[in-house]
Amino acid sequence: MAIRSRHYSRRTEKTYWFWIRYFIFHNGKRHPAEMGAPEVTAFLNWLATDRKVAAATQNQALAALLFLYKAVLERDLPWFDDLVRAKRPVRLPVVLGEAEVRKLLEQLDGMTWMMAALLYGAGLRLQECLMLRVKDVDFAYRQVLVRDGKGAKDRVTMLPESVVQPLQAHLGRVRALHRRDLAEGYGEVWLPHALSRKYPRAGYEWGWQFLFPSKNRSADPESGVIRRHHLFPDTMSRAIKRAARAAGISKPVSCHTLRHYAEFRTMPSMVAGLLGGTRRWTVHTRHRFLSPTAL
Repeated sequence: MAIRSRHYSRRTEKTYWFWIRYFIFHNGKRHPAEMGAPEVTAFLNWLATDRKVAAATQNQALAALLFLYKAVLERDLPWFDDLVRAKRPVRLPVVLGEAEVRKLLEQLDGMTWMMAALLYGAGLRLQECLMLRVKDVDFAYRQVLVRDGKGAKDRVTMLPESVVQPLQAHLGRVRALHRRDLAEGYGEVWLPHALSRKYPRAGYEWGWQFLFPSKNRSADPESGVIRRHHLFPDTMSRAIKRAARAAGISKPVSCHTLRHYAEFRTMPSMVAGLLGGTRRWTVHTRHRFLSPTAL
């Protein structure tokens, strides 16, 4: 309950649970209350030296254990002076050329093409794209409203012109699906925080439906209510991998690679604000930002 009362995401909850469980089993299933900074330091050092994990992985484990002791056990751990920190290497992002993006998109169709086009043209993260609701797309102003993005921040980004008509046709199919769900006694969608209690009927409204819904209804892991959630993240990730292989692209392509392309264009300060980031690339291209030519 400690993590849910702070409105952490389910992914964070699962990640923290994994590292806390890992820490307990690593120490012979001893209760965390019986351990302290020495055991935490030894565990984190073991991850860095023996397991050779990345710096981000070690920081993730550290954050989980700090949360355990501070928020759950209500104990403050002293600073870890003897902690061996994994080195964070400086990595350059994988950026596709315009021709490579065009080849990649040609291998996609339907919903996966529209999602990839938004990742590329609007600079969305995969989770941000999945969490979009119908009401978040403004066709009149050609913009997309990203709610509760990274750092729990909202922002507005552009809607590529080439996606408008396919997306409008897609919404027609989604609306028909929603009407069928309502006719069968379902049609309620998951709402964040306490909105479902404040507005009991809001989950049935068209505007709150996910922009990219799953094909099948499923039980909510917390309440057990049967709902139609958004598309499973791995579905899009696998589609991008298959498209990259079919296009003959040898670079390690992921969903986030398309966002890298958006960040890599001109006007880096404007891009950082619209995309919800702070990066500044030193190499600029001449691709037009508001209407990506590969779409």
